Amino acid sequence: MQPNNKCGQRYDAEFKENAVALVKSGRTLRAVAGDLGVSTWSLRRWVAEKNNGCGLHEPKTLASETAEQRENRRLRQELEYLRRQRDILKKALGLQSGFPFVPRYNIAPTLEASIVALGEDGRIT
Repeated sequence: MQPNNKCGQRYDAEFKENAVALVKSGRTLRAVAGDLGVSTWSLRRWVAEKNNGCGLHEPKTLASETAEQRENRRLRQELEYLRRQRDILKKALGLQSGFPFVPRYNIAPTLEASIVALGEDGRIT
């Protein structure tokens, strides 16, 4: 499942050309943008670039990446998204069951501070 975040999306030149071709075939800009999941602003800019004779270009990061690197980047992004979703579900389960959720962060310094704060008799110093 892909995150529904349109910020920072990068599209290759082939995708842009296909999107512009759909607009030129008679479909409305808003309908094509909605179907493809791109912003109308981006699509309008791609159509204007194509009409001005400028070729649609890929971002430099996409142009220099191999297909394997793109796939790895996409999988890393998806993994991060799924980890965030998992943590949200764990927190919800903890709230429902009454047990607090402790994220997987380094809590050793906190434990050391609480151990040092205890005296030999077990009282906090």
